[in-house]
Amino acid sequence: MANLDQIFSVEVHRAEKPQDVAVRQASTAPLVFFMVLVAILVSLFKFPPLLDYANHYARMWLLAGGIKEAPFPEIYTIEWNRTFTNVGIDLLARFIGPVIGVALLARALLFLAIVLPPSGAIVLHRRLFGGSHYWQIGMLYLAWCATLIGGFINFQIGLGLALLFATVDHRLLPGSAARLFLWRVAVSLLLTLVHLFSAGFFLAIICGLEFSWRFDVLNSRQAMLRLIGKLAAAIIACLLSPAALALTAADLPGSQAGDIMATWNDSPILLISNLLSAIWTYVAFVDAIFLVPILLVCSRALTGKSLRVHAGLVVTAAGLLALSILSPLHAFGTGWISWRFPIMAALVGMVMICPFQKIGRRRAVILFLVLNVAVFGRTLWIGYNWWRGQADVASVEKVLEAVPSGAAILPLQHESAPGDIKPDQRHYAFSQDTFRHLPTLAVPLAHAFVPTLFSAQGKQPLAVRPSWSDRSVPEGNLFSTGVLSCPGLMAEAASFTPYLVDWRSKFDFILVVNADAVDQNVGDVMPAGIRLLKDAGFARLYGIDRNATPILDAVPASCPDSFHW
Repeated sequence: MANLDQIFSVEVHRAEKPQDVAVRQASTAPLVFFMVLVAILVSLFKFPPLLDYANHYARMWLLAGGIKEAPFPEIYTIEWNRTFTNVGIDLLARFIGPVIGVALLARALLFLAIVLPPSGAIVLHRRLFGGSHYWQIGMLYLAWCATLIGGFINFQIGLGLALLFATVDHRLLPGSAARLFLWRVAVSLLLTLVHLFSAGFFLAIICGLEFSWRFDVLNSRQAMLRLIGKLAAAIIACLLSPAALALTAADLPGSQAGDIMATWNDSPILLISNLLSAIWTYVAFVDAIFLVPILLVCSRALTGKSLRVHAGLVVTAAGLLALSILSPLHAFGTGWISWRFPIMAALVGMVMICPFQKIGRRRAVILFLVLNVAVFGRTLWIGYNWWRGQADVASVEKVLEAVPSGAAILPLQHESAPGDIKPDQRHYAFSQDTFRHLPTLAVPLAHAFVPTLFSAQGKQPLAVRPSWSDRSVPEGNLFSTGVLSCPGLMAEAASFTPYLVDWRSKFDFILVVNADAVDQNVGDVMPAGIRLLKDAGFARLYGIDRNATPILDAVPASCPDSFHW
């Protein structure tokens, strides 16, 4: 263990020339500039291409008072006892949304979801390594990851809060054990309300901080027993609140559909891809290019023996990395579980090391420039993708102008063949689409009903009234327009999506997105009784003739028997 400590603790500082004298490494200015740049992006682009964001926006609009406007009192109700976690943004929408407006609140929450995780990492790093270092600039790279592009707003905010609270926790370590215990109970309660994973992240960090700066704590039996006692106290304090809430909750995640089955990343390629979710945004190759300078800084510091490491956080990062590999992809009605742990591991990995804590002026300039190019080059790349995505949003807004208040809309998509998917803002990690929830903007923009608004028991306080339950799902994807023309696709989709059964009698309009792409099942074919009302390129609006008789023999020759999962 001592040899490992020696490798990671040695700092090389040569002062052979006057210009090589160690310089002060100030990272505050880049952090402030990054926040300003993110604020500009969030202000310019109301609905950036982030998967869940539009759906969250529509739900927040209802919670902030929109539910009182027709026709929504007949469709939705708010039941806060439906969930005990994942309600951070919902609570803010309920109490702050009516004051400042949902448009401003949603932008503020998106801003926090972007900047809080790296900012929390920087604050904790400054606490551990005694101030500002250029390495902290590199942490801003992790503001952009698959969970952010996925629009996991509560989760992202929770990560940042966990890091900030862990910094305060570290300050409290030398004080009263009772005060520390009560503090941890209170923090875990707050974080559980924001997102359950953030409470677990906080526990993982403070356990690493309790461990030690060095691995030699493992060499002493007495030190080990003290450590075990501290870890046990931390675990009990952090599990009390979520356990109490879960035991008293009316519903748990996944309870509505009985969906407790898990799916796994069961191949080496899927496991590697899952780990890449820590950095993956719209084009993995571009993300990797901007990561190279940060990796070079680490490797240069390691070979030059100018790298300090916090041993306890090494253990935490290793544990989170193991969970990235071992956790299921989906379980208990929750998607992309295994995506959550790589970004946690990456954030802790950045915090646990400090390359070039002492560095000469010439190398400091190079280090400063390299890290800034990686961070701000990537941020501008993200901004470019957001700019391109606004055309798609404008297309949806344009067709929604033709929708009357109180209408019911069936959302569908042109499902591109895997070989036709181009690397752009419409897709991100694992070729997931970012436009899936844009049709839910019909709720605030057109006062129309859409069946895919998030309303899952155990995760959202928004509930669908029984009279509309057969036209709604708690969470849903967009099906290909082929479900309307292909009996095999309809049978498969309707088995778990009840709103597709007898769809002509349930909906007034069909909103097709990704309409400027070719659907791999039926192309542009639509069934009888469907009339094109507005074509805005990416989005098309069709009217449904409820009296039309389906032509049973008019099945496109290209219809497959099942979906291309």
